[in-house]
Order: sequence, then structure tokens, then C-alpha cells
Amino acid sequence: MTRPIQFNNHPFRFLLYLEWILLAFAALTAALPSHSYRLQARFPELTICSLMLFGLMGLRLPTRNHITKIVYTAAEIFLILIIDFFGGRTARIFPFFYVILVTRSCLIFQLPGRLVVTALSFVLFLITFRRRFARIALSPASQERFLFFTLSFVLVFGLALLFVLLLMNAVISERESREKLAIANEKLRQYALQIENQATLEERNRIAREIHDSLGHSLTALNLQLETGLKLWQSNPTKAQAFLAKAKELGSKALQDVRQSVSTMRSHPLQEQSLEQAIASLAENVQRSTGVAPICQIQLSQPLPVEMSTAIYRIVQESFTNICKYAQATEVKLEITTTKNSLQLTISDNGIGFDFTQNTTGFGLQSMRDRTLALGGYFNINSAPGSGCQITATIPLSRSLLTPLGNS
Repeated sequence: MTRPIQFNNHPFRFLLYLEWILLAFAALTAALPSHSYRLQARFPELTICSLMLFGLMGLRLPTRNHITKIVYTAAEIFLILIIDFFGGRTARIFPFFYVILVTRSCLIFQLPGRLVVTALSFVLFLITFRRRFARIALSPASQERFLFFTLSFVLVFGLALLFVLLLMNAVISERESREKLAIANEKLRQYALQIENQATLEERNRIAREIHDSLGHSLTALNLQLETGLKLWQSNPTKAQAFLAKAKELGSKALQDVRQSVSTMRSHPLQEQSLEQAIASLAENVQRSTGVAPICQIQLSQPLPVEMSTAIYRIVQESFTNICKYAQATEVKLEITTTKNSLQLTISDNGIGFDFTQNTTGFGLQSMRDRTLALGGYFNINSAPGSGCQITATIPLSRSLLTPLGNS
């Protein structure tokens, strides 16, 4: 159902309805004839038009330009003065027009402007009130009672203006608080969605790294074993059979890695081995695949957190996989040392090398870099065509104890 009247910017419709009810009553009072000349409206048409214009001004309140707000308020005061001077009986209820004026000022001005309009309304009320009763001739006894009535009415009206001001301030403050809370809740909802999306992306990247580091390594070693077995099948069937048996073992390991990946890889990649034992197993695989025995020097002065051990294992695993696939190295050296504050990992080979400025976007190298950065460490690749390759990772021990893998 469509509303009959469109409210552009008045925040409280019930206040606007109350204003119109009061103004309609005032217009009816001005239109009805009166037997008393003093109470008869001198220009009822002007009074009614002023009341209508005053009511319609409530549909559109200025909210931006300060000069417009001042002109708007001055026009309201001018209309109230017209009603007071020419309204006759309508002037009896004219003090309530100042209540409407204060109410609207609270909707368009900040606190200093509201105070100014309230004070100005009270001063204008005193001036017009004094003008209306200045010519009334009373006896001394009546003058005392009239003075008491006048002071009481002025005091009550002043307190009424103050009450309206405080009430509107409270209502507007409560409304602004609700709007700010709604905005904060919306921002919080958007942040929660962003965090959820970021967490989902990080989890996908983590699973992708696990699949690449575990399954990729097993399949690479399996491929090397099969290639060697095929080459030796005619010349040395016995040795070829040994390579095929190793390939079958690697195939079983790859299948196990797939199952672990499907189950979100909850099992620890070291499988309850120490880091030294797991790296020794990787070195044996390199030796069986390439005939090169890596030189491993591991000196750990303290036990490492699980997250850190896993990251180091994956970095070594990926490095050995790349060496087996691309390096054509005859010497591989791995060194892991710890100090009081950091761990230093260095993997070097004398292979063909590569231009690292053009070949560092692969997923394997990016995975090693991400794992190091996730622990607050520093990752570096130093290589050149024909000059081998050196990978260095420095990880602070203090942060690795506090930061889980995958959060950076």
C-alpha cells in the first residue's frame, strides 16, 4: 500500500502528524467567526495561508547548507509573527508554534544552534506576550493576580521549551546511536565475510601445498624409478626389477598421500618420526633416484614446534624433489642449525642452476616461500645458470612458538 504523502527527510513522522493536527486546529479557529472583535482574526485568509505554509515546511527540512538552515528558521519565525499579529483567537495558541520551532531546530541544527533557537523562541514569546496584555486595564488586586499568572505561565512555558529541547536531544541521540550500531553491525558482517573468505582461501592453499609437497614428491620419485627400470630392463633385469619394486612402494605411498589429502591431511606428515629421521628418509630417496647421497648436517639445540618441523620437512622435501627433477647435480648439501633466537636452513647443490628472476613463480618455490613467511621467517633463493642453486630460510624461534602455520 502506497503512502498518500511522501516524506523526503523528516525522521519522525508522528511528530509531523502532531504538528499538522495542531495547525489544523489553529486554522479552524481562525476560520470560525467570533462575536468579540478583539478575538476576531483581522486577516483570516493570511493566517490560514501562513499556517498551511508553516505546516508544509515540515515536509522538507534543510540538512546540509548552514545558510539555508538559518533562512529556513527565519522564515518560520516570520510566519509565527504573522499568525500572532493577525490571527485573533489563533494567537491564543501561538506559544505552541514556538514548541514546533524548537522541535524542528533540533532536527536541523547541532546543539549550539538548538540552544540559540530555543533562547530566541523564549525571547520572542516574552515580547509578543507582553504586547498582547500591555493595554489591559486592571485593578490593583487584579494586577497582582494577573502578574502572578503571567509569571507562572512564562515559567511553565520556558520549562516546556527546555523539556522539549532535552527530550528531542535524547531522542535524536538514541536514534543516532542505533544508526551507528546498525552501520557497525553491517561493517562487522562484511568483515566476518571477508575473514571467512580469507580463511577458506588459506585453507585451500594449505591443502594445495600439502598435495603438491606430498603427492607430487611421491609421483616424481615414482616416475624416476619407472624410467630407470625401463632403461635397465634389457641390460640388467635384476636391477630393473629392484627399481620396479621401489616404484610399487612409491605408488603405494602416493595412494596413501591421496587418502590423507582427501581427509584434509589431519595426520602429521612426519608420522611420529623425528625431523632428523624424516630428512634421512628423504635423502635415501634422493640417493636411490639420482645416485647422489645428500650431505646432511643437522644440529638442533632444542626441540622444535610441530608447525615448524612440518614446514622445514616440506621445504626440504620440495627442494630435494626439484633437485631430482631439474638440477642434474652431483653434490647436494643440507645444513640445519639453531641459535638461541632463530633456525637457519640451507640447501645447496652444484647442478645446472636457473635464472631465479624468471623462474620463481612455480608453485613449489612459492610454497616454500609461503611456509617460511607464515612462521615470520625470511626466504631467499640464490642461483644462476651453470652455478648451482642455494636455498636459505631463516625462521625466528620465538615467533614460531606462537604463530600457527598458515597464519601470517
